[in-house]
Amino acid sequence: MSTPDELERRYTLPGAVARYDALRTRDALASPADEDAPERPDADALTRGESLELLALGEVIARKAGYGRQLSVRSARRAGASWSQIGAALGTSKQAAWEAHNRWIDEQARESGVGHWGWDADEVAAARALAGEPDGGGAR
Repeated sequence: MSTPDELERRYTLPGAVARYDALRTRDALASPADEDAPERPDADALTRGESLELLALGEVIARKAGYGRQLSVRSARRAGASWSQIGAALGTSKQAAWEAHNRWIDEQARESGVGHWGWDADEVAAARALAGEPDGGGAR
């Protein structure tokens, strides 16, 4: 069985999306919407393994998309986006977007060890200044 951890190592985000799309399309074409719908002989139904892979790929895509989210938030702030705009783009409130970003900054300040590098005090201060406050105070 394919697990998200195994597939995450195997696929890049574009690769995972392409595989997901291929399996999802095949699944949609092979699965009639109801019992009275005609079978489509040109579309093979997914195997149990492929069905489980499709589920796992959905998780992989969500994870990989999430990894870069806060970098994108930082880019949006640099480009002058307000927390209200960022919250709207994320489908959340400005307060929730700001809080998530500040938790990410806290994580960057704590990261250290093999394969990770953390931010020093100046980098953390710069990130907090750019983040500003959710009510419009701060850098932007």
